[in-house]
Amino acid sequence: MNVVPKGRPEALFPLFAKLETLTGVGPKTALHFAGLNIATPRDLIFTLPTSGIDRSRKASIRDAVLPGVVTVEVEIRMHVPPSAKGRPYYVHVRDAQTEFRLVFFHARGDYLQKQLPTGQRRLVSGKIELFDAMAQMVHPDHMVPVSQADEIPAFEPVYPLTHGVTQKMMFRAARSALDHVPAFAEWIDGAQRDKAGWPDFQTALKTAHAPQSLKELAPTTPARERLAYDEMFAHQLTLSLARASVRATPGIASVATGRLQSKVLAALPYRPTGAQSRAISEIADDMGAATRMNRLLQGDVGSGKTLVALMALLTAVEAGGQGVMMAPTEILARQHMESLEPLAEAAGIVLALLTGRDKGAERKAKLAALAAGDIHVLVGTHAVFQKDVVFADLRLSVVDEQHRFGVSQRMELGDKGAAVDVLVMTATPIPRSLALTQYGDMDVSVLDEKPPGRKPITTATVSTARMDEVVAKLRAAIDAGRQAYWVCPLVEESEVSDKTAAEERFKRLRAVLGEDVVGLVHGQMPPAEKDAAMAKFVAGDTSILVATTVIEVGVNVPNATIMVIERAEGFGLAQLHQLRGRVGRGEGASTCLLLFQDPLSETAKRRLNILRESEDGFRISEEDLEMRGAGDLIGTAQSGLPRFRIADLERQTALMAVAQSDARALLAGDPALTTARGQAARVLLWLMEQDRAIRLLSVG
Repeated sequence: MNVVPKGRPEALFPLFAKLETLTGVGPKTALHFAGLNIATPRDLIFTLPTSGIDRSRKASIRDAVLPGVVTVEVEIRMHVPPSAKGRPYYVHVRDAQTEFRLVFFHARGDYLQKQLPTGQRRLVSGKIELFDAMAQMVHPDHMVPVSQADEIPAFEPVYPLTHGVTQKMMFRAARSALDHVPAFAEWIDGAQRDKAGWPDFQTALKTAHAPQSLKELAPTTPARERLAYDEMFAHQLTLSLARASVRATPGIASVATGRLQSKVLAALPYRPTGAQSRAISEIADDMGAATRMNRLLQGDVGSGKTLVALMALLTAVEAGGQGVMMAPTEILARQHMESLEPLAEAAGIVLALLTGRDKGAERKAKLAALAAGDIHVLVGTHAVFQKDVVFADLRLSVVDEQHRFGVSQRMELGDKGAAVDVLVMTATPIPRSLALTQYGDMDVSVLDEKPPGRKPITTATVSTARMDEVVAKLRAAIDAGRQAYWVCPLVEESEVSDKTAAEERFKRLRAVLGEDVVGLVHGQMPPAEKDAAMAKFVAGDTSILVATTVIEVGVNVPNATIMVIERAEGFGLAQLHQLRGRVGRGEGASTCLLLFQDPLSETAKRRLNILRESEDGFRISEEDLEMRGAGDLIGTAQSGLPRFRIADLERQTALMAVAQSDARALLAGDPALTTARGQAARVLLWLMEQDRAIRLLSVG
């Protein structure tokens, strides 16, 4: 029994019914359709053809390029049943100019006699090829009386298939599903629709399912573009509703006086970049308003996010409140603490660190000071959000490495203080379309300039065949007092794990370079062991740190000037860029060696070349998206990225931006979606299964 969710518009009931309500779909076929993620007629209408076959009629097979699909009218000349078991059944036919034969394996003669009676004319369509100098069509796709010619489309759409589902089944079921689509009221802004030249929703669907040529399968055709936009618009409406619900919660205006900030700026050995100054003022404006801030600070490796975050925290303190900064790991939390301490000292504020390690009396004392308001800024891991952590007046939560938290976790973060402003930071440059998709509920500040004094990193590609040379170079660098990271290959789905690969490399390097020189970290180590290995490297007790990608985010070791990435061709571009960003943080000239194994595919070559040519994380992330696709880039399952059926995030960035501004404009004028267009947009949210948006509306 299908349970209808409360509130779903009645017009949508047929689209959310069982698949068996469609022509030619029984319970068994419905099970097969599940292999294509199709459970309802609604899923089927959003499963568009991926290619097509030209079945326009030819006078004769002589007019066709062979081998190829031909549709031609023939006269049935002669049936030749198989001469022995397992041999084919032949039917000889003649078109307007020549003879050829239809070939059937394991055929039933009585069925073929009935379908193709001798002396009659039939329209046949299928692939013609030459066999022993004879033209033949093996198992025609279509065989119909001439009077039923319209059953064979001139251009036949080709759908994605799965076990137990044929093209004929898909074609028939899709046609039947389209008959269930009512004429909906328009949810797209009239001016936008006219400007883009889009058809209405019903026409767009029917057109997309009945392309007349290969050209009409392009995502830029008006019908397909409109349907992609509908998906994006529904998604952006959901994000905009989430954004509105945060903004509807009254905030506390935290107005900066500049008293503490000016002390920090005076203590800095450089001036903030234009991008930093812009971000600082955007955040100050948000915090000074009576609504809650929900802002993303996006910056490339080394673009100076920490300073911007500190200025935001000082705004909270200047206004008489407190701030908290949360990092995903203890190492990162300690590192933030170290980089903030001298600046906090200059400002004259009290900074404290709270991690899972704090126990007993020490923890108690910190919590008491926090509750009394004696600690101005707290830095820590997720321990800062435990129930017993109480602030006197928390105004701002800063969360580092945002891509580890989905939209739902973001919503929980704001619950610590009644009206806490939220600033999330990520060092992973995200392509614009993904930023709009993943963070459309937030306002975004971008740091796209590097502070002065950051030295460029020399990036080189080296074949693994020259491993001995690389190790010799490493020995020379260590002798000169430098430190290096050695990142081991990503290992996929085999008996060997990333951990094993790292342990093997660790043993080999120790054998060559000396036992005390090399440290090891990987994801499966107990946290305390991992922290100890990192701490030894940070302190300079070990010169080489062999690691898996656990070091992608975090740790600041200014003395580390060499990054070796083994089997670099197996990593994504953005990940390689992140790893490279671990070096180049101190005075010394830094190098990143990308070790690859021959032969390299064209894609891998292109990837490594882009990295050699550019240190711009935003350019690299756009290239990565183009090469790998959105799902691979962020890992769709973990990221809460929607799985669009039609929209293409890689190629329709501009459309996503339009969808966002349209969604925000609609909600600005109609926050509860009660106007005629608002009601139509509600239907779209139901149609696109945007349950979260519907919940936000019903609460509102």
